[in-house]
Amino acid sequence: MKIKNLLPAFAIAAVVLFTGCSNDDDVVKNLSPTAIVSDPADNEIGVARNKVVSVNFSEEMDPSSINASTFLVKKAGVAIEGNVSYSGTTAKFISSTAFAAETLYTMTITTGAKNLEGTALANNMERSFTTNTNVAGLAVVDLGAAGNYVVLAKTAINNNPTSAITGKMGLSPAATSYITGLSLTDFTGYATSAQVTGQLFAADMASPTPINLTTAVQNMITAYNNAAGRLSPDFLELGTGNIGGKTLSAGLYKWTNTVTIPTDVTISGTADDVWIFQISGDLTMSAAVNITLEGGAKASNIFWQVAGEATFGTTSHFEGIILSMTGITFQTGASFNGRALAQTAVILDGNTVVQPQ
Repeated sequence: MKIKNLLPAFAIAAVVLFTGCSNDDDVVKNLSPTAIVSDPADNEIGVARNKVVSVNFSEEMDPSSINASTFLVKKAGVAIEGNVSYSGTTAKFISSTAFAAETLYTMTITTGAKNLEGTALANNMERSFTTNTNVAGLAVVDLGAAGNYVVLAKTAINNNPTSAITGKMGLSPAATSYITGLSLTDFTGYATSAQVTGQLFAADMASPTPINLTTAVQNMITAYNNAAGRLSPDFLELGTGNIGGKTLSAGLYKWTNTVTIPTDVTISGTADDVWIFQISGDLTMSAAVNITLEGGAKASNIFWQVAGEATFGTTSHFEGIILSMTGITFQTGASFNGRALAQTAVILDGNTVVQPQ
């Protein structure tokens, strides 16, 4: 009889024990995620001014909860503008402009960040870092013999008069007949035009022009591939492709789609700084928009690698070396300080084009 009376007690204990384990499992499942590693590390000094700030979480997070409201970088307590992205277990913040030199910044992940089950961080995560003096340097893109030309194309150079072009122009493998609107005067191995301060060359002209142009075009393609192949961008998908109104510091920029310039842009840096813009789609600049250089920045150190078409609106002004896999079009009255190097055609329409110093 005593044994029979004990059985219900054991059964009740077993049920309680089982139920307790189930609740413990729920507790484990509901543990708050944590931000476990940051780059830069907490209190790190000498951080590059174009540093991509990143945080790794203890588990996969809800991507919609990782945004500009939950991942902030602040200077003197004020949040700075930047682009926030998330993949795997890593969140990244890319500042819209270079960090100030020798300045203390704080990065914060707020409790608005949640895991896939909707569980938020228990507390805000905060880390601090201090920048160094200079932006990490990039090597220039070697243009080789392509750097001898202000305009170099493979299929055509078409001009709607009257343009004013300073520098040599080259076309290969297409022949002289594919240079239109420039009223050429032919000489041995080159031509001239009243619209060009410099000589014009095409693949069907006398030796050594054909081999020189072949080398220049090969070097142009090599330069394009070099610019496109640079790794570890400092700025990724800046402005989601709209860079109007921004001040662009030195560094490597990458976009996986089209880039637009609807309003004025400033490129700011020293004469030794280098900019490389990797654009997987088109580059489109609106009418009457200007790119301005400041701080000593040089057009010869600015490289725009464009997989699609590069189009510059009427009366706009552009700066830098354009390396285009497709066409380059300057609309009526646009001006340009740089080099237009296209693997197809360059189209001109009453433009001012000047080779960079």
